Amino acid sequence: MAHAVRETRPAGDGTPAGSPSLGLLLTEPARGLADLVTLPLVAPWLSIAPRGDGHGVLVLPGLLASDSSTTVLRRFLRLLGYQVRGWALGRNNGPTDHVLDGLPVMLADFAGQTGRPVSLVGWSLGGIYAREMARQHAEQVRQVITLGSPFAMTDIRQSYADRAYRRRASTHASGRVPDLKQISQPITVPSTAVYSRRDGIVSWQACIEPETELHTNVEVRCAHLGFGVDPATLWLIADRLAVPPGERREFRPPTALRPLYPGRDARPE
Repeated sequence: MAHAVRETRPAGDGTPAGSPSLGLLLTEPARGLADLVTLPLVAPWLSIAPRGDGHGVLVLPGLLASDSSTTVLRRFLRLLGYQVRGWALGRNNGPTDHVLDGLPVMLADFAGQTGRPVSLVGWSLGGIYAREMARQHAEQVRQVITLGSPFAMTDIRQSYADRAYRRRASTHASGRVPDLKQISQPITVPSTAVYSRRDGIVSWQACIEPETELHTNVEVRCAHLGFGVDPATLWLIADRLAVPPGERREFRPPTALRPLYPGRDARPE
């Protein structure tokens, strides 16, 4: 998205204040792979994750990623009985005319095909797209789930992906991209922001907003590159998608899984 820069003081290791540490950044690939490797071990309990009503779920990838990055997540949701689509727009190079024209058409088509509003699950930049789609087409969106999406970013240096984003700025849609202030505004459909303090790409503080009746934040322990395969994140997504439309339900993981969600293991029943 377009950026409005606010100055920050650098941290002691030379990174901007509020940015992930260089240690987290450099270990991102290894930690993301570790999340993937654990999946076969936890498949039995993921098979009993909450199931909903089988409504449509549209999954949007992050910057420089394509539908291949969300294969595991989409397969998991199909196993739970949902009608699932990837975005089918190729590699995500940012908010190009191709993306901004294609997403509303895709959403309207999917909602029409399923006969009811669609849930949007967006990873990183994909989550920002999801929120903007919900803002513009709320009647077609059941809920939004963002995975490490820096929609509340106040400084471009809170994201190590900014350089790659700006390198592609010449291809982005002219005059159609909202700025940081716009994308940080609340949306009017239920939303869940999934974030991790172990995120090595974007600042976790940029991925959350004040909780309300419509919005909640849930912390997990994965790498940024692991959101789509992290078992705790997959369970959480299943739980949120299973909430009936119009119902407010706090996320309460099973007792055995609470250690996977920092702060949740200490909450009373």
